[in-house]
Amino acid sequence: MRRLLFFNIIRFRWGGLYFAEESGKLLVMDSTLHETLVGWRRHLHQNPELSQQEAQTAAFVCARLAEMGIPFTAGFGGHGVVATLSRGQSNRAVGLRADMDALAITETTGLPYASKNPGVMHACGHDGHTTSLLGAAALLKADPSWSGTVHLVFQPAEEGGGGARAMIDAGLFQKFPMEQIFGYHNWPGLEAGTVMVHDGPVMAGGGRITISMDGIAGHAALPHLTRDPMVAAGHLLVALQSIVARNIDPLDPAVVTIGTVEGGKAPNQIPASVLMQGTYRFYRNEVRDQLIAGIERVTKGIAATFDMTAQVDVPLGIGPTVNHKSGSLAAVAACQEAGITVRTDLRPAMTGEDFSWFLHEKPGAFVWIGNGPGGDGRDLHNDAYNFNDAILPQAAGFMAGVAKRALVG
Repeated sequence: MRRLLFFNIIRFRWGGLYFAEESGKLLVMDSTLHETLVGWRRHLHQNPELSQQEAQTAAFVCARLAEMGIPFTAGFGGHGVVATLSRGQSNRAVGLRADMDALAITETTGLPYASKNPGVMHACGHDGHTTSLLGAAALLKADPSWSGTVHLVFQPAEEGGGGARAMIDAGLFQKFPMEQIFGYHNWPGLEAGTVMVHDGPVMAGGGRITISMDGIAGHAALPHLTRDPMVAAGHLLVALQSIVARNIDPLDPAVVTIGTVEGGKAPNQIPASVLMQGTYRFYRNEVRDQLIAGIERVTKGIAATFDMTAQVDVPLGIGPTVNHKSGSLAAVAACQEAGITVRTDLRPAMTGEDFSWFLHEKPGAFVWIGNGPGGDGRDLHNDAYNFNDAILPQAAGFMAGVAKRALVG
């Protein structure tokens, strides 16, 4: 049995899930709910889908919403789902968001519910985020103490697929008006179930880097008859690091990383081109502009040095995820009211988050909920990562609680 402080909730039963009130606001969540959420989460973990391919995941979400009697709109901004709960006379509205997509990673956990889809894995915990929002839906559906409207936003394509932007472009905030929006990410290394609320920046902005270094192919033993993009790419790999080291103010966080270098098919041939891909990160748009200009300048300079050409593609990507003051205050208050441990002392991270698009349009907050110890394969985007099912009650409780707090705050 897990204890959560909640708002005056009477004993009730929903779909075999029991809840009860104890000592005023002290709510005891029956283990049946937790077990059901664990089952849902592990089903999603076993059936991951990549960005823009989340058809079965969305269908699972819709089926659970239908069982709860919650109306929803499917196929919104791709495979997105938006469900709506309303009660009472208040005309205020708030949004809660969870992401649904997985990553192109081969799972190595060996768990009985490990991914059945080769090369695809929930290595970032979006299966847990989706389940948490379904859990929050169950709590809110059965709770008569609040008044207003809560929109549940199940977002596709967070992992670089532009899902948030697609939902906004499809008219999310016009068709489902809301005053604020909230979301969370599980966080390895933070105490399990603890909520970290930032006042201001939470995660960095960033974008992709794609560079093609184009030379002249030829025999490896006759390099003077070629223009070797391999050598140029090697110099470029090192030179790109000088942008952050020598062009960006040391007090401004920034990252330029090249994650893949592809070129050549035969050991005795100099290839015609080398493809390099990576990412850049920043907190201020002025730094973003410096990074993009630097990547283009350094790449063109290296290409000219080795008498070849280069194609550079560095799109703007996403902006930094920055909490609004009102959203941070609501998140802290919700934790305090729910008896969930809250922290406000951790520094923001250089990881990026598609939720930034929502906070660019509407006030709100994005928090971290501790997944327990990190390291030893338990970190995000690791092939041995697994979402901690023990935090589902806190995550679902926080999401429901922050919605209720925002509706009265």
